[in-house]
Amino acid sequence: MMMVGHLGAEAITAVGLSFQPLWLVMGFFMGLGAGTTALVARFTGAGRPRDANRAAHQSFLLGTALAVGFGLVIMPLARPIMVLMGAEAEVVDLGAVYLRYLVPGMVLMMVFFVLSAALRGAGDTRTPMWINVVINVLNVLLCFVLIFGHLGLPALGVVGAGLAATIARSAGTFILLAIMFTGRTPVSFHRSSFDPGWGFFRPDLAVMGRVLRVGIPAALERLVNSLGMLLYTRVVASLGTVAFAAHSLALNVESLSYMPGIAFSVAATTLVGQNLGAGRPDQAERSALECNRLGMWVMGTMGAVFFLFPAFLLRLYTPDAAVIALGVVALRVVAFMQVPEAIGFVMSGALRGAGDTRTVLVITAVGVWAVRLVTALVFVLVLDLGLFGAWLAMALDWVVRSVYLVARFRRGAWKEVEV
Repeated sequence: MMMVGHLGAEAITAVGLSFQPLWLVMGFFMGLGAGTTALVARFTGAGRPRDANRAAHQSFLLGTALAVGFGLVIMPLARPIMVLMGAEAEVVDLGAVYLRYLVPGMVLMMVFFVLSAALRGAGDTRTPMWINVVINVLNVLLCFVLIFGHLGLPALGVVGAGLAATIARSAGTFILLAIMFTGRTPVSFHRSSFDPGWGFFRPDLAVMGRVLRVGIPAALERLVNSLGMLLYTRVVASLGTVAFAAHSLALNVESLSYMPGIAFSVAATTLVGQNLGAGRPDQAERSALECNRLGMWVMGTMGAVFFLFPAFLLRLYTPDAAVIALGVVALRVVAFMQVPEAIGFVMSGALRGAGDTRTVLVITAVGVWAVRLVTALVFVLVLDLGLFGAWLAMALDWVVRSVYLVARFRRGAWKEVEV
């Protein structure tokens, strides 16, 4: 994104807008991953490794079929998607071509989500971490070469960004698959687990059903969140290319905080699921609270950085003074949002690990639709508060969600959920 930032506000907006609709579909795979993590964690905690393998395998088959279907549907719709998102004329073509080059890699990345979720449910966060390191290093190197045209290659601009992401994500997914076929991971696809010949491709509807029992509400939660965010993004896009460029870059800067927050959420999902599987609900509760405490410290500290040094962080992405000025306002709002956002991430993860995905679905729907979207419409279109109003709406959403999630967690009903 820093490299794309040097191509101008139109390129930033094209990349930011085109990626938003993909979250609608990615949300489903994140939900499927949540069901996979919860089930694998329960089996792992209960000392049933063969059942954990079976859950991982069936999730992989299901996820692969759905991901391929997604790719075939989304590729022809790249340009209509950009028009629907409200992109200005000069941004539509840039965003459409970026999407076309990005989607093949996203298909494989969705498979990667499901495989990583299975490993995390078994307690292996290191393997996905190292492969993500490979993916990101390769992505950065390829972006440098393909966006700007080094090593004798032509400068491809946003096309280079999409192509780099596809190559890097494809490589990472195939590496992870190869590792899981060796049988050296806690859950694996080693040949000893399946019948000879075509046995690997045989679906087990009972196991798929258990994954989906937890995964469908989680997927609906992600879809509800993504659709709400899509409409919220449409509201922000109405402010113009410069404002949306500032919005995209501020979100990218904030990822320095919320990605660690999501990591503590993943830890909470795994630890809660494993401890419930082992019949230790009190330890599950203590693990979730410790993850929450760590998440609050990390994200709260980053909030202080966002408030004190917003212009410095944004200059890493763009020299455009107008974009930086608007981005500073957004980052100073988001600085105060970090603690409630941390609570929202981690408590949601804890409830997903327990299989209580329906509760997270309802709370997410209230936060995104009744709070974020409605207040954004009022603040931006009625009160004319601009980008400040849009980000203030986002902050209110996380405050409301964190309050409801803490209340649900304290009641303790999640300890009795069956998966």
